[in-house]
Amino acid sequence: MVEPQVFGDARGFFVETWQAKRFDEAGIHAQFCQDNHSRSSQWTLRGLHLQVEHTQGKLVRVTTGSVFDVVVDLRRSSPSYGAWWGVELSGANNRMLWVPPGLAHGILVTSESADFLYKCTDFYSPQHERTLAWDDPTLAIKWPLPAGTAPKLSAKDMQGVKFAEIEKFA
Repeated sequence: MVEPQVFGDARGFFVETWQAKRFDEAGIHAQFCQDNHSRSSQWTLRGLHLQVEHTQGKLVRVTTGSVFDVVVDLRRSSPSYGAWWGVELSGANNRMLWVPPGLAHGILVTSESADFLYKCTDFYSPQHERTLAWDDPTLAIKWPLPAGTAPKLSAKDMQGVKFAEIEKFA
């Protein structure tokens, strides 16, 4: 989790969203090559996505609205292998999340709509992209969906693979 310093007054605010030296000192050694921006409506669930080659580290943030952001550790050598973690990112809290390579990543839009921005350490590679099932009972992710509400999913996200079957990392 990255909590940037926000400078605000009656006119608005300023926040530094990427500064290589500061992030390097915090242990985030990343060189970005691609920026992405998505806008989604409420209860859209995107993910859980990963690339098995050309793995991507992602620095993610929300500029408008709010999302529940989830990562799942697929690195066999990690002490948190197989665990998931979720956090709210919003335009109001200005938080950013560093998602290292080897983690599956997804979001659920919890506001009317949300603008989601992220920087990637490698290029999008469709032939290497995989989708981990958002609703895998083994993971038991606690998505904050209201009772009786189904998430809006893409065709790709409806075909997610269970944790037991998804490709893992060393």
